[in-house]
Amino acid sequence: MGIPQSMQVTETLSEGLKRGFKVVIPASLMEERRLGKLEELRKTVAVPGFRPGRVPLAILRQRFGKAVAAEVLEESLEQATRELFAERGLRPALQPRVEIENPERAAAGEGDLAFALECEVLPEVAVPDFSAITLPRLTAEVTDEAVEKVLREIAERNRELHPLAQARPSQPGDVVTIDLKGEIDGKPFPGGSGEDMEVTVGGEGFIPGFSEQLAGFSEGETRPITVRFPDDYPARDLAGKEAVFTITVKKIQEARVPEVNDAFAERIGFENAEELRETVRRQIARQYDEMSRLHRRRLLLDRLAELVTFPVPEGLLEAEFNQIWERISADRAAGRLDPEDAAKDEETLKAEYRAIAERRVRLGLLLAEVARLNNITVSEDELVRAMRREAQRYPGQEAQIFELYRTNPRFAESLRGPLLEDKVIAFILERVKSEDRKVSADELAEAAEGEESPAAVAAAEGAASAPAEEPQPAPAQPAAGDGG
Repeated sequence: MGIPQSMQVTETLSEGLKRGFKVVIPASLMEERRLGKLEELRKTVAVPGFRPGRVPLAILRQRFGKAVAAEVLEESLEQATRELFAERGLRPALQPRVEIENPERAAAGEGDLAFALECEVLPEVAVPDFSAITLPRLTAEVTDEAVEKVLREIAERNRELHPLAQARPSQPGDVVTIDLKGEIDGKPFPGGSGEDMEVTVGGEGFIPGFSEQLAGFSEGETRPITVRFPDDYPARDLAGKEAVFTITVKKIQEARVPEVNDAFAERIGFENAEELRETVRRQIARQYDEMSRLHRRRLLLDRLAELVTFPVPEGLLEAEFNQIWERISADRAAGRLDPEDAAKDEETLKAEYRAIAERRVRLGLLLAEVARLNNITVSEDELVRAMRREAQRYPGQEAQIFELYRTNPRFAESLRGPLLEDKVIAFILERVKSEDRKVSADELAEAAEGEESPAAVAAAEGAASAPAEEPQPAPAQPAAGDGG
């Protein structure tokens, strides 16, 4: 649809991605639209003293003129904006800013409707030739040793606790039930005390050196142990400090790890040990495949970031940076910043994370363009499945969480973006060249994890910060102006 001949458009700004226009819709066209609305209203409105469809126009204007004028004003702004962008082949990056000249007269339906419109538009995105990209595809063999390690872990999780047949001090592998009271510089600290806690002697999950010192206790014995919180401990007020815990061992139990045999396999739901072993092998293979996919995904995003250099809309960049910086500021206030980031001054941090924001916006725009050109979308069925998966993360609240996503468009869209991004990246990966490379499981895990660099953070957290679906002109909202 072209711009109506009666609508006058003058370009006032064209700098980079910024565009500005002055638009004038003549009073005659605005009055024609108001009359059309009043005629539609006449067919249905009931006014005492008049038969339906016979209410005089003057009465309708007197009763409903202001409401009709406001409705026509809003619709005219939206239609003019949409037609202007369509005619000039522009796609706004964010909602345009609209400022009406003489807003009081416009609201009253008097004279021409004149308004200024400014916005940033999406850049021209040159999609690279994916077939010219070559990426390694890492593969690792599932060894018997890896399978046996997982089987041992499964057996240990299904261990059985037995009272000691004969009294003896605790030793590594035992499970002790303890009360503890922790102090730093002679004073208790939050989270430092507990009762009836079960701890595996020498087990993981505690401050380094804590569970190891529980060896050698007898039942009923109370004595202190001293540990030092790691320098990178998440609670900054405890990091690097030495604490004394008074430990009372109330019970010692011997942990017996069952043998992985047919009887054990049947107990945990398998026909026999061989079926359990093959299931574990397949699960490890799937984990290796996923690690390889994550590695290729990050390499692809890094490569795409090198290939595309188009400018990004400043509004999208600022929104993305502000979102990132809000999280960084919160982490810094809570003492959760990565030690490398914590050592940098604010100016350096802002520069690094602004670069991350720019990368994410640029990659998001590229992926959005690939989706648009290739008609890649997220179906409602795919979205519903994602809602169900998300709901399953909240045991006991699945129905409420699913309903929250189903009835709240904002929550639903938070799932649609990552789904579309994954589909687009899978689409691209099918078209790049691959070089198969065999590595060890440890090398694969290290490659999948990647380095904690700003670029790796940008890739790991997703690139589609810009709208993944093709942006549509948002309805323009009038902003009061001084007239011109």
